[in-house]
Amino acid sequence: MPRVKAVIIGAGAGGPIVAKELTQAGWPVVLLERGQWYTANDCRKDDLRNQRNSTLGHPFGPDDDGNPRVVVTANGQQRLVEPSGPGYSNNAACVGGGTLSYGAMAWRFHPNDFQMKTVYGAQVPRAVEGSTLADWPITYDELEPFYEKAEWELGVSGDVSTDPFHGPRNKPLPMPPLPPTREHLILEKGAKALGLHPFHIPMLRNSVPYNGRPACMRCRWCVGFACEVDAKCGTQNTVLPTALNTGLLELRLQCMVKEILVDEHGKATGVAYFDRQGQLWEQPAEHVIVSGSAIESARLLLNSKSRLFPQGLGNRYDWVGRNLQGHTYTGAFGLFDQDTYDDVGPGAGIAICDYNHGNPDLAGGAMLANEFIRLPYQFVSGLRAPGVPRWGAAHKEFVRRFYRRSIAVQGPTQEMPFFESRVTVDPQVRDKLGIPVARLSGNKHPHTIEIGDAMTAKAEAWLKASGAIQTWPKKAGQGTSGGQHQAGTCRMGNDPRTSVVDRWCRLHEVENVHVVDGSVHVTNGGFNPVLTIMANAYRVAGHLVGGAK
Repeated sequence: MPRVKAVIIGAGAGGPIVAKELTQAGWPVVLLERGQWYTANDCRKDDLRNQRNSTLGHPFGPDDDGNPRVVVTANGQQRLVEPSGPGYSNNAACVGGGTLSYGAMAWRFHPNDFQMKTVYGAQVPRAVEGSTLADWPITYDELEPFYEKAEWELGVSGDVSTDPFHGPRNKPLPMPPLPPTREHLILEKGAKALGLHPFHIPMLRNSVPYNGRPACMRCRWCVGFACEVDAKCGTQNTVLPTALNTGLLELRLQCMVKEILVDEHGKATGVAYFDRQGQLWEQPAEHVIVSGSAIESARLLLNSKSRLFPQGLGNRYDWVGRNLQGHTYTGAFGLFDQDTYDDVGPGAGIAICDYNHGNPDLAGGAMLANEFIRLPYQFVSGLRAPGVPRWGAAHKEFVRRFYRRSIAVQGPTQEMPFFESRVTVDPQVRDKLGIPVARLSGNKHPHTIEIGDAMTAKAEAWLKASGAIQTWPKKAGQGTSGGQHQAGTCRMGNDPRTSVVDRWCRLHEVENVHVVDGSVHVTNGGFNPVLTIMANAYRVAGHLVGGAK
Protein backbone atom coordinates (compact mmCIF):
# COMPACT_ATOMS: atom_id res chain seq x y z
CA MET A 1 0.00 0.00 0.00
CA PRO A 2 1.13 3.61 -0.50
CA ARG A 3 2.81 5.12 2.57
CA VAL A 4 0.75 7.76 4.37
CA LYS A 5 1.71 10.45 6.83
CA ALA A 6 -0.25 8.84 9.67
CA VAL A 7 -2.31 5.76 10.40
CA ILE A 8 -4.81 6.04 13.27
CA ILE A 9 -6.17 2.96 15.03
CA GLY A 10 -9.68 3.45 16.40
CA ALA A 11 -12.51 5.84 15.48
CA GLY A 12 -13.81 6.45 19.00
CA ALA A 13 -13.53 9.58 21.15
CA GLY A 14 -9.93 10.46 20.30
CA GLY A 15 -9.00 9.09 16.88
CA PRO A 16 -11.37 11.16 14.71
CA ILE A 17 -10.27 14.38 16.44
CA VAL A 18 -6.64 13.60 15.61
CA ALA A 19 -7.70 12.71 12.05
CA LYS A 20 -9.51 16.03 11.65
CA GLU A 21 -6.58 18.08 12.92
CA LEU A 22 -4.00 16.24 10.82
CA THR A 23 -5.98 16.28 7.57
CA GLN A 24 -6.75 19.99 7.95
CA ALA A 25 -2.98 20.48 8.21
CA GLY A 26 -2.56 18.68 4.90
CA TRP A 27 -1.60 15.20 6.12
CA PRO A 28 -2.78 12.12 4.19
CA VAL A 29 -4.28 9.85 6.89
CA VAL A 30 -5.73 6.33 7.08
CA LEU A 31 -8.17 5.66 9.94
CA LEU A 32 -8.73 1.98 10.77
CA GLU A 33 -11.87 1.02 12.73
CA ARG A 34 -12.62 -2.56 13.75
CA GLY A 35 -16.39 -1.97 13.78
CA GLN A 36 -18.98 -0.52 11.43
CA TRP A 37 -20.65 2.88 10.98
CA TYR A 38 -23.97 2.37 12.72
CA THR A 39 -26.98 4.69 12.87
CA ALA A 40 -30.00 4.92 15.15
CA ASN A 41 -31.82 2.58 12.77
CA ASP A 42 -29.43 -0.20 13.77
CA CYS A 43 -30.53 0.01 17.42
CA ARG A 44 -34.30 -0.09 17.79
CA LYS A 45 -35.96 1.26 20.91
CA ASP A 46 -35.65 -1.91 22.95
CA ASP A 47 -34.37 -1.59 26.49
CA LEU A 48 -33.33 -5.25 26.49
CA ARG A 49 -30.68 -4.50 23.86
CA ASN A 50 -28.67 -1.33 24.31
CA GLN A 51 -25.04 -0.51 24.89
CA ARG A 52 -25.49 -0.34 28.67
CA ASN A 53 -27.42 -3.57 29.11
CA SER A 54 -25.92 -6.62 27.49
CA THR A 55 -28.81 -9.03 28.10
CA LEU A 56 -29.28 -9.64 24.38
CA GLY A 57 -25.89 -8.48 23.11
CA HIS A 58 -24.47 -5.12 22.14
CA PRO A 59 -25.98 -3.39 19.09
CA PHE A 60 -22.80 -1.41 18.44
CA GLY A 61 -20.32 -4.24 18.89
CA PRO A 62 -18.23 -6.12 19.37
CA ASP A 63 -20.37 -9.21 18.85
CA ASP A 64 -20.06 -12.46 20.77
CA ASP A 65 -18.76 -14.35 17.76
CA GLY A 66 -15.04 -14.76 18.33
CA ASN A 67 -14.21 -11.72 20.53
CA PRO A 68 -13.71 -13.14 24.04
CA ARG A 69 -11.60 -11.92 26.93
CA VAL A 70 -10.20 -13.77 29.92
CA VAL A 71 -11.13 -12.40 33.35
CA VAL A 72 -9.25 -13.51 36.47
CA THR A 73 -11.37 -13.27 39.62
CA ALA A 74 -10.14 -12.23 43.07
CA ASN A 75 -9.67 -15.89 44.11
CA GLY A 76 -7.59 -16.61 41.01
CA GLN A 77 -10.23 -18.37 38.94
CA GLN A 78 -10.24 -17.70 35.22
CA ARG A 79 -13.37 -17.10 33.18
CA LEU A 80 -13.76 -16.83 29.42
CA VAL A 81 -16.15 -13.91 28.91
CA GLU A 82 -17.96 -12.82 25.76
CA PRO A 83 -18.74 -9.11 25.11
CA SER A 84 -22.29 -9.53 26.44
CA GLY A 85 -21.07 -11.23 29.62
CA PRO A 86 -20.37 -9.76 33.06
CA GLY A 87 -16.87 -8.47 33.66
CA TYR A 88 -15.96 -8.03 29.98
CA SER A 89 -15.59 -4.23 30.42
CA ASN A 90 -17.04 -3.58 27.00
CA ASN A 91 -16.72 -0.41 24.95
CA ALA A 92 -18.69 0.05 21.75
CA ALA A 93 -16.74 -1.07 18.68
CA CYS A 94 -17.97 1.22 15.92
CA VAL A 95 -17.42 4.59 14.28
CA GLY A 96 -17.78 7.09 17.10
CA GLY A 97 -17.10 4.38 19.67
CA GLY A 98 -18.94 5.09 22.90
CA THR A 99 -19.73 8.63 21.75
CA LEU A 100 -22.43 7.20 19.45
CA SER A 101 -24.48 5.86 22.35
CA TYR A 102 -23.16 7.52 25.52
CA GLY A 103 -25.06 9.64 28.00
CA ALA A 104 -22.89 12.54 26.77
CA MET A 105 -21.85 14.13 30.07
CA ALA A 106 -19.07 16.59 29.15
CA TRP A 107 -17.00 17.17 32.27
CA ARG A 108 -13.71 18.96 32.63
CA PHE A 109 -11.47 17.39 35.24
CA HIS A 110 -10.82 19.50 38.34
CA PRO A 111 -7.35 21.15 38.61
CA ASN A 112 -6.60 18.89 41.60
CA ASP A 113 -7.19 15.81 39.44
CA PHE A 114 -3.93 16.55 37.64
CA GLN A 115 -1.86 16.66 40.84
CA MET A 116 -3.37 14.04 43.13
CA LYS A 117 -0.04 12.94 44.62
CA THR A 118 0.91 16.51 45.51
CA VAL A 119 -2.51 17.36 46.96
CA TYR A 120 -3.14 14.14 48.90
CA GLY A 121 0.17 12.27 49.22
CA ALA A 122 1.01 13.51 52.73
CA GLN A 123 -2.52 14.46 53.68
CA VAL A 124 -4.04 10.98 53.16
CA PRO A 125 -1.12 8.52 53.34
CA ARG A 126 -3.30 5.41 53.10
CA ALA A 127 -4.38 6.56 49.61
CA VAL A 128 -0.76 6.31 48.51
CA GLU A 129 0.17 3.15 50.38
CA GLY A 130 0.05 0.25 47.93
CA SER A 131 -1.11 2.46 45.07
CA THR A 132 0.68 4.09 42.15
CA LEU A 133 -0.90 7.49 42.74
CA ALA A 134 1.04 10.17 40.83
CA ASP A 135 0.71 13.63 39.33
CA TRP A 136 0.07 14.10 35.63
CA PRO A 137 2.98 15.62 33.68
CA ILE A 138 0.55 18.30 32.45
CA THR A 139 -1.71 20.72 34.35
CA TYR A 140 -5.31 21.82 34.03
CA ASP A 141 -4.13 25.19 32.71
CA GLU A 142 -2.28 23.50 29.85
CA LEU A 143 -5.37 21.54 28.87
CA GLU A 144 -7.91 24.36 29.38
CA PRO A 145 -7.71 25.85 25.83
CA PHE A 146 -8.33 22.39 24.40
CA TYR A 147 -11.28 21.76 26.71
CA GLU A 148 -12.73 24.96 25.28
CA LYS A 149 -12.01 23.89 21.71
CA ALA A 150 -13.75 20.55 22.24
CA GLU A 151 -16.78 22.21 23.83
CA TRP A 152 -17.24 24.62 20.94
CA GLU A 153 -16.30 22.40 18.00
CA LEU A 154 -18.35 19.38 19.02
CA GLY A 155 -21.02 21.30 20.93
CA VAL A 156 -21.75 21.26 24.67
CA SER A 157 -24.90 22.50 26.42
CA GLY A 158 -25.35 23.24 30.11
CA ASP A 159 -24.58 25.89 32.71
CA VAL A 160 -21.78 25.53 35.27
CA SER A 161 -21.93 29.15 36.44
CA THR A 162 -23.47 28.17 39.79
CA ASP A 163 -20.75 25.57 40.45
CA PRO A 164 -18.08 27.35 42.51
CA PHE A 165 -15.73 24.37 42.35
CA HIS A 166 -14.94 24.14 38.63
CA GLY A 167 -11.56 25.12 37.21
CA PRO A 168 -10.96 28.49 35.56
CA ARG A 169 -12.45 28.90 32.11
CA ASN A 170 -12.26 31.66 29.51
CA LYS A 171 -15.59 31.08 27.76
CA PRO A 172 -19.02 29.82 28.82
CA LEU A 173 -20.53 26.74 27.21
CA PRO A 174 -21.80 27.36 23.67
CA MET A 175 -25.40 26.20 24.32
CA PRO A 176 -27.83 26.76 27.21
CA PRO A 177 -29.03 23.81 29.30
CA LEU A 178 -32.16 21.86 28.53
CA PRO A 179 -35.16 22.95 30.65
CA PRO A 180 -35.24 21.16 34.02
CA THR A 181 -37.35 18.06 34.55
CA ARG A 182 -39.56 17.36 37.57
CA GLU A 183 -36.78 15.20 39.07
CA HIS A 184 -34.30 18.04 38.59
CA LEU A 185 -36.51 20.51 40.49
CA ILE A 186 -37.06 18.07 43.37
CA LEU A 187 -33.32 17.48 43.78
CA GLU A 188 -32.47 21.15 43.36
CA LYS A 189 -34.65 22.03 46.35
CA GLY A 190 -33.04 19.32 48.47
CA ALA A 191 -29.49 20.34 47.53
CA LYS A 192 -30.11 23.96 48.46
CA ALA A 193 -31.63 22.88 51.77
CA LEU A 194 -28.29 21.21 52.55
CA GLY A 195 -26.32 24.29 51.51
CA LEU A 196 -24.98 22.59 48.38
CA HIS A 197 -24.45 24.11 44.93
CA PRO A 198 -26.57 22.37 42.27
CA PHE A 199 -26.16 23.21 38.58
CA HIS A 200 -27.04 22.00 35.08
CA ILE A 201 -24.82 19.12 33.87
CA PRO A 202 -22.65 19.98 30.84
CA MET A 203 -23.72 17.70 28.00
CA LEU A 204 -22.39 16.89 24.53
CA ARG A 205 -25.97 17.29 23.37
CA ASN A 206 -27.69 20.03 21.37
CA SER A 207 -30.20 21.96 23.45
CA VAL A 208 -30.78 24.26 20.45
CA PRO A 209 -29.92 23.77 16.76
CA TYR A 210 -26.12 23.79 16.50
CA ASN A 211 -23.65 23.14 13.68
CA GLY A 212 -26.43 22.13 11.29
CA ARG A 213 -28.03 19.54 13.58
CA PRO A 214 -31.31 19.86 15.53
CA ALA A 215 -31.98 20.10 19.24
CA CYS A 216 -32.62 17.14 21.54
CA MET A 217 -36.22 15.90 21.34
CA ARG A 218 -36.15 14.79 25.02
CA CYS A 219 -36.99 11.10 24.43
CA ARG A 220 -36.53 8.48 27.14
CA TRP A 221 -34.25 6.25 24.99
CA CYS A 222 -30.96 8.12 25.25
CA VAL A 223 -28.06 6.57 27.11
CA GLY A 224 -27.15 3.30 25.43
CA PHE A 225 -28.83 4.28 22.17
CA ALA A 226 -27.88 6.26 19.07
CA CYS A 227 -29.82 9.52 18.70
CA GLU A 228 -32.36 9.32 15.89
CA VAL A 229 -32.41 13.09 15.37
CA ASP A 230 -28.60 13.37 15.60
CA ALA A 231 -28.71 15.80 18.53
CA LYS A 232 -26.16 13.87 20.56
CA CYS A 233 -22.67 15.14 19.70
CA GLY A 234 -20.20 12.35 19.04
CA THR A 235 -17.12 12.22 16.90
CA GLN A 236 -19.04 10.40 14.15
CA ASN A 237 -21.29 13.43 13.41
CA THR A 238 -18.90 16.31 14.17
CA VAL A 239 -15.16 16.05 13.54
CA LEU A 240 -15.12 12.92 11.39
CA PRO A 241 -17.27 14.36 8.56
CA THR A 242 -15.02 17.44 8.60
CA ALA A 243 -11.95 15.24 8.21
CA LEU A 244 -13.52 13.22 5.40
CA ASN A 245 -14.46 16.41 3.57
CA THR A 246 -10.78 17.35 3.28
CA GLY A 247 -10.31 14.46 0.85
CA LEU A 248 -7.18 13.42 2.76
CA LEU A 249 -8.75 10.86 5.09
CA GLU A 250 -9.43 7.26 4.12
CA LEU A 251 -11.69 5.49 6.64
CA ARG A 252 -11.51 1.71 6.48
CA LEU A 253 -14.17 -0.20 8.41
CA GLN A 254 -14.12 -3.70 9.93
CA CYS A 255 -10.32 -3.63 10.01
CA MET A 256 -8.66 -5.19 13.06
CA VAL A 257 -5.04 -4.22 13.69
CA LYS A 258 -2.83 -7.18 14.56
CA GLU A 259 0.41 -5.37 15.45
CA ILE A 260 2.49 -2.25 15.02
CA LEU A 261 5.48 -2.90 12.77
CA VAL A 262 8.99 -1.63 13.54
CA ASP A 263 12.28 -1.61 11.63
CA GLU A 264 15.73 -2.73 12.78
CA HIS A 265 16.31 0.68 14.40
CA GLY A 266 13.19 0.48 16.57
CA LYS A 267 11.14 2.98 14.58
CA ALA A 268 7.54 2.22 13.64
CA THR A 269 6.98 1.67 9.92
CA GLY A 270 3.21 1.10 9.96
CA VAL A 271 0.71 -1.55 11.01
CA ALA A 272 -0.45 -5.02 10.01
CA TYR A 273 -4.22 -5.46 10.00
CA PHE A 274 -6.95 -7.86 8.94
CA ASP A 275 -9.67 -6.53 6.63
CA ARG A 276 -13.34 -7.57 6.74
CA GLN A 277 -12.58 -10.69 4.67
CA GLY A 278 -9.85 -11.74 7.08
CA GLN A 279 -7.01 -10.91 4.69
CA LEU A 280 -3.82 -9.55 6.25
CA TRP A 281 -2.47 -6.24 4.96
CA GLU A 282 0.37 -3.90 5.84
CA GLN A 283 -0.21 -0.14 5.90
CA PRO A 284 3.06 1.85 5.87
CA ALA A 285 2.98 5.16 7.72
CA GLU A 286 5.30 7.83 9.03
CA HIS A 287 3.36 8.06 12.32
CA VAL A 288 1.17 5.56 14.18
CA ILE A 289 -1.56 6.84 16.53
CA VAL A 290 -3.18 4.28 18.85
CA SER A 291 -6.71 5.21 19.94
CA GLY A 292 -8.32 1.90 20.72
CA SER A 293 -9.40 2.41 24.39
CA ALA A 294 -7.40 1.48 27.48
CA ILE A 295 -7.88 -2.28 27.22
CA GLU A 296 -7.50 -2.66 23.46
CA SER A 297 -4.63 -0.18 23.15
CA ALA A 298 -2.67 -2.05 25.83
CA ARG A 299 -3.50 -5.34 24.12
CA LEU A 300 -2.17 -4.04 20.80
CA LEU A 301 1.10 -2.77 22.27
CA LEU A 302 1.64 -6.04 24.15
CA ASN A 303 0.96 -8.03 20.97
CA SER A 304 3.45 -5.90 19.00
CA LYS A 305 6.50 -7.99 19.84
CA SER A 306 9.76 -8.03 17.94
CA ARG A 307 13.46 -8.64 18.44
CA LEU A 308 13.94 -5.16 19.89
CA PHE A 309 10.71 -5.27 21.90
CA PRO A 310 10.29 -8.87 23.12
CA GLN A 311 7.82 -7.84 25.89
CA GLY A 312 5.73 -5.68 23.59
CA LEU A 313 6.04 -2.16 22.29
CA GLY A 314 6.70 0.44 24.99
CA ASN A 315 6.86 -2.24 27.67
CA ARG A 316 10.54 -2.31 28.62
CA TYR A 317 9.71 -1.56 32.26
CA ASP A 318 6.52 -3.65 32.44
CA TRP A 319 4.11 -0.71 32.66
CA VAL A 320 1.93 -1.33 29.62
CA GLY A 321 -1.42 -2.62 30.82
CA ARG A 322 -0.81 -1.66 34.46
CA ASN A 323 -3.02 0.70 36.51
CA LEU A 324 -6.27 -0.26 34.77
CA GLN A 325 -8.96 2.03 36.13
CA GLY A 326 -12.62 2.48 35.39
CA HIS A 327 -15.11 4.19 37.62
CA THR A 328 -16.69 2.72 40.69
CA TYR A 329 -20.21 4.14 40.50
CA THR A 330 -21.62 4.58 43.97
CA GLY A 331 -24.68 6.43 45.20
CA ALA A 332 -28.17 5.75 46.47
CA PHE A 333 -31.77 5.16 45.47
CA GLY A 334 -34.79 6.91 46.92
CA LEU A 335 -38.55 6.36 46.90
CA PHE A 336 -40.99 9.25 47.13
CA ASP A 337 -44.68 9.73 47.93
CA GLN A 338 -45.08 11.99 44.90
CA ASP A 339 -44.47 11.53 41.20
CA THR A 340 -40.85 12.27 40.30
CA TYR A 341 -41.02 11.01 36.71
CA ASP A 342 -42.40 13.16 33.89
CA ASP A 343 -41.13 11.10 30.91
CA VAL A 344 -38.85 13.90 29.70
CA GLY A 345 -35.41 12.74 28.63
CA PRO A 346 -32.56 12.33 28.90
CA GLY A 347 -33.26 12.24 32.62
CA ALA A 348 -29.88 13.26 34.02
CA GLY A 349 -29.70 17.02 34.32
CA ILE A 350 -28.61 18.18 37.78
CA ALA A 351 -25.29 17.69 39.59
CA ILE A 352 -23.23 18.84 42.54
CA CYS A 353 -19.44 19.00 42.85
CA ASP A 354 -19.34 19.89 46.56
CA TYR A 355 -17.83 16.46 47.32
CA ASN A 356 -15.43 16.09 44.41
CA HIS A 357 -12.47 17.29 46.51
CA GLY A 358 -11.95 18.57 50.03
CA ASN A 359 -13.53 15.64 51.87
CA PRO A 360 -11.82 15.17 55.26
CA ASP A 361 -9.40 12.23 55.27
CA LEU A 362 -10.27 11.22 51.68
CA ALA A 363 -8.18 11.55 48.52
CA GLY A 364 -10.81 13.01 46.25
CA GLY A 365 -14.46 12.09 45.86
CA ALA A 366 -17.00 12.22 43.05
CA MET A 367 -19.38 14.38 41.15
CA LEU A 368 -22.92 13.36 42.15
CA ALA A 369 -25.83 13.62 39.72
CA ASN A 370 -29.24 12.16 39.03
CA GLU A 371 -29.31 9.24 36.65
CA PHE A 372 -30.63 8.87 33.12
CA ILE A 373 -34.15 7.54 32.66
CA ARG A 374 -34.32 3.98 33.91
CA LEU A 375 -36.24 1.94 31.37
CA PRO A 376 -38.54 -0.74 32.80
CA TYR A 377 -36.10 -3.64 32.58
CA GLN A 378 -33.35 -1.58 34.22
CA PHE A 379 -35.74 -0.51 36.97
CA VAL A 380 -36.90 -4.01 37.94
CA SER A 381 -33.40 -5.47 37.74
CA GLY A 382 -31.48 -2.70 39.46
CA LEU A 383 -33.66 -0.36 41.45
CA ARG A 384 -35.47 -2.70 43.84
CA ALA A 385 -35.85 -1.79 47.48
CA PRO A 386 -34.42 -4.15 50.13
CA GLY A 387 -36.85 -6.94 50.91
CA VAL A 388 -38.81 -6.66 47.67
CA PRO A 389 -38.86 -10.05 45.90
CA ARG A 390 -37.60 -10.46 42.34
CA TRP A 391 -40.95 -11.81 41.11
CA GLY A 392 -44.54 -12.35 42.18
CA ALA A 393 -47.38 -10.13 43.37
CA ALA A 394 -45.29 -8.06 45.81
CA HIS A 395 -42.72 -7.38 43.10
CA LYS A 396 -45.40 -6.23 40.65
CA GLU A 397 -47.00 -3.99 43.24
CA PHE A 398 -43.66 -2.34 44.01
CA VAL A 399 -43.07 -1.59 40.32
CA ARG A 400 -46.61 -0.22 39.85
CA ARG A 401 -46.30 2.04 42.86
CA PHE A 402 -42.74 3.32 42.58
CA TYR A 403 -41.64 3.27 38.94
CA ARG A 404 -42.80 6.87 38.62
CA ARG A 405 -41.80 7.76 42.20
CA SER A 406 -38.10 6.97 42.43
CA ILE A 407 -34.83 8.83 41.94
CA ALA A 408 -31.27 7.51 41.59
CA VAL A 409 -28.27 9.65 42.54
CA GLN A 410 -24.75 8.44 41.86
CA GLY A 411 -21.29 9.46 40.74
CA PRO A 412 -18.01 8.11 39.33
CA THR A 413 -15.73 7.63 42.33
CA GLN A 414 -12.14 8.83 42.01
CA GLU A 415 -10.14 5.60 41.86
CA MET A 416 -6.68 5.04 43.24
CA PRO A 417 -4.46 3.53 40.51
CA PHE A 418 -3.24 0.07 41.42
CA PHE A 419 -0.21 -1.61 39.83
CA GLU A 420 -1.74 -5.10 39.98
CA SER A 421 -4.98 -4.02 38.27
CA ARG A 422 -3.92 -4.78 34.75
CA VAL A 423 -4.32 -5.92 31.16
CA THR A 424 -2.08 -8.65 29.77
CA VAL A 425 -2.49 -10.88 26.73
CA ASP A 426 -3.57 -14.44 27.33
CA PRO A 427 -0.95 -17.05 26.40
CA GLN A 428 -3.54 -19.49 25.04
CA VAL A 429 -6.85 -17.83 24.11
CA ARG A 430 -7.09 -16.10 20.74
CA ASP A 431 -9.86 -14.25 18.96
CA LYS A 432 -11.42 -15.30 15.65
CA LEU A 433 -8.47 -13.77 13.74
CA GLY A 434 -5.86 -15.58 15.80
CA ILE A 435 -4.79 -12.54 17.86
CA PRO A 436 -4.12 -13.17 21.59
CA VAL A 437 -7.00 -11.73 23.62
CA ALA A 438 -6.95 -9.34 26.56
CA ARG A 439 -6.64 -10.84 30.01
CA LEU A 440 -8.00 -8.71 32.90
CA SER A 441 -6.93 -9.18 36.51
CA GLY A 442 -6.54 -7.36 39.81
CA ASN A 443 -8.70 -5.59 42.37
CA LYS A 444 -9.58 -2.06 43.37
CA HIS A 445 -7.41 -0.26 45.89
CA PRO A 446 -9.00 -0.30 49.39
CA HIS A 447 -9.17 3.50 49.52
CA THR A 448 -11.30 3.50 46.37
CA ILE A 449 -13.95 1.52 48.26
CA GLU A 450 -13.63 3.92 51.18
CA ILE A 451 -14.25 6.95 48.95
CA GLY A 452 -17.19 5.19 47.32
CA ASP A 453 -18.81 4.46 50.69
CA ALA A 454 -18.50 8.13 51.66
CA MET A 455 -20.13 9.21 48.39
CA THR A 456 -22.96 6.75 49.02
CA ALA A 457 -23.70 8.47 52.33
CA LYS A 458 -23.68 11.91 50.64
CA ALA A 459 -26.11 10.68 47.97
CA GLU A 460 -28.50 9.29 50.57
CA ALA A 461 -28.43 12.56 52.50
CA TRP A 462 -29.27 14.48 49.31
CA LEU A 463 -32.23 12.20 48.56
CA LYS A 464 -33.57 12.48 52.11
CA ALA A 465 -33.31 16.27 52.02
CA SER A 466 -35.25 16.16 48.75
CA GLY A 467 -38.17 14.32 50.37
CA ALA A 468 -37.37 10.63 49.92
CA ILE A 469 -39.45 8.41 52.22
CA GLN A 470 -37.01 5.50 51.89
CA THR A 471 -33.40 5.30 50.71
CA TRP A 472 -30.83 2.57 50.32
CA PRO A 473 -27.21 2.61 49.16
CA LYS A 474 -25.56 1.52 45.95
CA LYS A 475 -22.09 0.40 47.07
CA ALA A 476 -19.02 -0.71 45.19
CA GLY A 477 -17.65 -4.21 45.13
CA GLN A 478 -14.14 -5.51 44.66
CA GLY A 479 -12.91 -6.97 41.41
CA THR A 480 -11.25 -5.71 38.27
CA SER A 481 -12.03 -2.13 37.40
CA GLY A 482 -12.59 -1.12 33.79
CA GLY A 483 -15.85 -0.73 31.96
CA GLN A 484 -17.08 2.23 30.03
CA HIS A 485 -14.63 4.73 31.58
CA GLN A 486 -11.51 2.57 31.31
CA ALA A 487 -8.18 4.37 31.67
CA GLY A 488 -4.61 4.21 32.95
CA THR A 489 -2.94 1.34 31.09
CA CYS A 490 -0.52 3.52 29.07
CA ARG A 491 -0.10 6.33 31.57
CA MET A 492 1.80 9.47 30.64
CA GLY A 493 4.78 10.66 32.65
CA ASN A 494 8.26 12.11 32.49
CA ASP A 495 10.08 9.00 33.74
CA PRO A 496 10.23 6.06 31.28
CA ARG A 497 10.65 3.69 34.21
CA THR A 498 7.24 4.53 35.67
CA SER A 499 5.16 5.48 32.62
CA VAL A 500 4.52 4.41 29.04
CA VAL A 501 4.23 7.69 27.12
CA ASP A 502 5.69 11.18 27.61
CA ARG A 503 3.70 14.39 28.17
CA TRP A 504 2.89 14.48 24.43
CA CYS A 505 1.58 10.91 24.58
CA ARG A 506 4.49 9.56 22.56
CA LEU A 507 5.95 6.18 23.53
CA HIS A 508 9.17 6.71 25.47
CA GLU A 509 10.79 3.97 23.41
CA VAL A 510 9.42 4.74 19.93
CA GLU A 511 9.38 8.36 18.79
CA ASN A 512 6.74 7.99 16.07
CA VAL A 513 4.06 6.07 18.00
CA HIS A 514 1.50 8.06 20.02
CA VAL A 515 -1.32 6.82 22.25
CA VAL A 516 -4.37 9.09 22.32
CA ASP A 517 -7.21 7.76 24.45
CA GLY A 518 -8.10 7.28 28.12
CA SER A 519 -5.24 4.84 28.64
CA VAL A 520 -2.80 7.75 29.07
CA HIS A 521 -4.72 9.17 32.05
CA VAL A 522 -2.61 8.99 35.20
CA THR A 523 -5.75 9.21 37.32
CA ASN A 524 -9.35 9.18 36.11
CA GLY A 525 -10.95 11.97 38.12
CA GLY A 526 -14.36 11.93 39.75
CA PHE A 527 -16.01 12.70 36.42
CA ASN A 528 -16.86 11.04 33.12
CA PRO A 529 -13.54 11.28 31.22
CA VAL A 530 -14.66 11.68 27.59
CA LEU A 531 -14.16 15.46 27.34
CA THR A 532 -10.64 15.05 28.76
CA ILE A 533 -9.90 12.41 26.11
CA MET A 534 -11.16 14.81 23.43
CA ALA A 535 -9.25 17.82 24.77
CA ASN A 536 -6.03 15.82 24.99
CA ALA A 537 -6.54 14.58 21.42
CA TYR A 538 -6.64 18.20 20.23
CA ARG A 539 -3.53 18.99 22.28
CA VAL A 540 -1.48 16.05 20.97
CA ALA A 541 -2.58 16.54 17.36
CA GLY A 542 -1.57 20.20 17.51
CA HIS A 543 1.86 19.22 18.79
CA LEU A 544 2.24 16.61 16.07
CA VAL A 545 1.47 19.16 13.37
CA GLY A 546 3.70 21.77 14.96
CA GLY A 547 6.55 19.30 15.33
CA ALA A 548 6.32 18.33 11.67
CA LYS A 549 6.49 21.97 10.65
